[in-house]
Amino acid sequence: MEAGNFWDKEDSKVNVKFGYTFLGLAAALWLSACSSTPQQEHPDAPRGSTLSGPIVEQRWNLLLVGTNERLSMPETPFFEITQDGKVSGYDGCNRFTGKVNLGESQRIEFSELASTRMACPNMEDAKRVTDMLDTAYRYLIDHDRLVFFGPDSRVLGGWRKAN
Repeated sequence: MEAGNFWDKEDSKVNVKFGYTFLGLAAALWLSACSSTPQQEHPDAPRGSTLSGPIVEQRWNLLLVGTNERLSMPETPFFEITQDGKVSGYDGCNRFTGKVNLGESQRIEFSELASTRMACPNMEDAKRVTDMLDTAYRYLIDHDRLVFFGPDSRVLGGWRKAN
């Protein structure tokens, strides 16, 4: 047997073994990269935490949009926040649900708002109600009134505590 042929055969066996090993490692890395792990919405929020305060577990009826505009709608828009951080209500046309987060300094954030999609004659006004919730940044409660402010401290609208 010639020395050149022996080494050529051994080199090809080593290359094939190395190729299979490399291919196996690459497949394992690819599969592990595709596995999913559940993500927490708010990692710093304690599990099982509940919301509390005068804004929670209370129905709020729309009073004003902006600082002085009253909407004329067949049914009054409203919302209610539950202790588990969910919000539900009616925008004057459609029912909606979502999540809410309350923070320090009267910080409020509505998220994941979803609604039914009824066609109504006052769709623009209903959109203004849900836009108010979407852009609410802070709130202030004065007696039976709730006021939402935007990130620029502009008044978005007012609500009145339902009896």
